[in-house]
Amino acid sequence: MLVDNTLIYIPKYKIEIGRPESSLYYFFDYDERSYSINMEFQHFHQFYEICIFLEESAGHLIDGVWYDMRCCDIVALRPSLLHKTVYPEGAPNKRLIIQFSLPPMASAFESSMKSLYGIFEETVPIYRFEGPYKKAVLEKLNDIYYLSQSPGELRELFIHNKFIEFLGLIYLYKEKNTYSNHADFDNITNKVYNITAFIHSHFTENISLESISREFFISSYYLSHQFKRITGFTLTDYVQLTRVRNAQTLLLSTDLSIAEIAFQCGFSSFSQFNRAFNKFMHQAPSSFRKSAKIAAAQSSASS
Repeated sequence: MLVDNTLIYIPKYKIEIGRPESSLYYFFDYDERSYSINMEFQHFHQFYEICIFLEESAGHLIDGVWYDMRCCDIVALRPSLLHKTVYPEGAPNKRLIIQFSLPPMASAFESSMKSLYGIFEETVPIYRFEGPYKKAVLEKLNDIYYLSQSPGELRELFIHNKFIEFLGLIYLYKEKNTYSNHADFDNITNKVYNITAFIHSHFTENISLESISREFFISSYYLSHQFKRITGFTLTDYVQLTRVRNAQTLLLSTDLSIAEIAFQCGFSSFSQFNRAFNKFMHQAPSSFRKSAKIAAAQSSASS
């Protein structure tokens, strides 16, 4: 049940400007998601994403850290950040997802845009506003909804301007952010999520079940069973998949050799990296990079 009507919510409503590969891209997706479609592992995008939850119950994992979410919380995700939403069992949860990319601005606006993008770089990039601050921020998105209903050659420009205002208000009001993380887990679940957070910040190092057991003062046998129960992965597979996901971002965003990427992401050898990448992605790293370049070239040619 929707408990807050500050933000307009129209089921299955979508607003789209440009394409994901374009320099200017917007996608507003008003929809609902349920427990049955929870992703297995955290994913990433090459564009920015904002998640706004419209129910009182959900969780969000960012680089292995669990965050408890409430209605109208705003999650600001920068490109390449590993994340996934965890929806509870029961009725589907309403949410608004906004994906976007913005082209470089004129030099006069570079400093201002850097400040706006700063809201995505916070250690905890989650914003919870109350009272008039929440109303002011979310009203900008309501304006975008109304603008999307109006035909006209300036429609997309007006939507773009309103979205910049939306980001600007989050930046201006960030000192009014009241978000605090109060996940209500038992001790072992808390410990496992502390371990996943540790893995994401130390994946380039030599990590094993035994080393984690020593670090967190827990028996290897007990940790092995509880980690699999809570995350759905063995600890070894979780470490390897975290490395593979980070390697994917480097394959897409850099010209580093595949061998360099393998070692930067914590793999002991190119062959180990190749095996792990094939296991989880069902293709070789070189094929992944090549297909991404072909898709980007095709998008550029058609735009």
